Amino acid sequence: MAALFHKVLIANRGEIALRVQRACREMGIPTVAVHSTADGEAMHVRLADESVCIGPPPARDSYLNAAAILSAAIITGADAIHPGYGFLSENAEFADMVEAHGLTFIGPTAAHIRMMGDKIAAKAAMAELGVPLVPGSDGEVASIEDARRIAAQIGYPVLVKAAAGGGGRGMKVAQDADGLEEAWRVARTEARAAFGNDAVYVEKYLDRPRHVELQVLADGAGGVVHFGERDCSLQRRHQKLLEEAGCPVLSAEQRARLGETATAALRQLGYRNAGTLEFLYQDGQFAFIEMNTRLQVEHPVTEMLCGVDLVREQIRLAAGEPLGYGQAEIGFTGHAIECRITAEDPETFAPTPGMVTAYHAPGGLGVRVDSALYAGYRVPPYYDSMVAKLIVHAPTRAQAIARLERSLAEFAVVGIKTTLPLHQRIVAAPSFQSGEYDIHWLERFMAGE
Repeated sequence: MAALFHKVLIANRGEIALRVQRACREMGIPTVAVHSTADGEAMHVRLADESVCIGPPPARDSYLNAAAILSAAIITGADAIHPGYGFLSENAEFADMVEAHGLTFIGPTAAHIRMMGDKIAAKAAMAELGVPLVPGSDGEVASIEDARRIAAQIGYPVLVKAAAGGGGRGMKVAQDADGLEEAWRVARTEARAAFGNDAVYVEKYLDRPRHVELQVLADGAGGVVHFGERDCSLQRRHQKLLEEAGCPVLSAEQRARLGETATAALRQLGYRNAGTLEFLYQDGQFAFIEMNTRLQVEHPVTEMLCGVDLVREQIRLAAGEPLGYGQAEIGFTGHAIECRITAEDPETFAPTPGMVTAYHAPGGLGVRVDSALYAGYRVPPYYDSMVAKLIVHAPTRAQAIARLERSLAEFAVVGIKTTLPLHQRIVAAPSFQSGEYDIHWLERFMAGE
């Protein structure tokens, strides 16, 4: 079978660049790696068919340099660009630029990226499509007087959130009326500094929700399927540390309701390619919070559960192929868990870049490691600190936990500190083993509560 694309440029680095390379290689598609001067010896560069240096170490001068990336694609004859996650993956202007230069952006349309990148617009669109929301403002809250009025209506505590936010930036909790003005002011200031947009909105702060997200694929022509939910509640400062599929506390009826609601909405929206709808779940109710219009870091737990290569599907759909299967053909087997391993001190979370002097990844049945590490590799200080993802799959959650504990004990990264010891503590905790946790549990656990 002829390759869907002549050549794919991967506009990313590290393990996700390797992940996309592997899918392309199995599909017979050559790849182009781009890299900064700091990443000349990186594994994604070593294993690509071609590579192009696009700038100095700072991301703004390399991996966020859209002009340099497009130039690399044109020079090498690539006809498609896969953005991975992070960097330019949810940048609508970049997607527009790619298409304007006659290349294919392997992802959703720029219009959908733009819509879902604005949290206020995303909530409005989902409300219109019948997706339940967290109670809150209908749009931007431009004055403290409006914030006070809305907070009084929905009740304290409330959350003030940046419309263009992500990663916990521009997000502040007000426990009562006395704290609202400061939360509103600080959230706007952080949002302006981080995103160049100080628009904020207000919603009810849920005290013990779980963070549950749904993986979807769509072909833009009415074909939409979901691949089940992931529980991403184990977070520190709104950053995910561990994810599992499926959620330990959902019933079959709740899973079906969530899947039907989400796929119906995206079918009406005419969505194309991969996406993830994120919800808060508390007291048996789901509430939409945002949608990520890209591949997620935690996509491997879904792949382990369903046996579907999501990157391969992204490439197929971007090439204009129909989805070709329905929801009834998606199978779910067992349970999967992922640990994000970062180059950070497991106690202080201070970054620990440096030389990896020895490296040993765990293995065995149902164990997967997505990483670009190798012995002799120097972890640079310029980028996100995640250096590996350990994913396990087993017939039951209890067996998956046992397999994860064994795999964490086998995993060795020497020369730098990593969060491997923290993951061992988390997985051994009774509350994790029982599945009784929420999005606030990890910070309480780390504080010794």
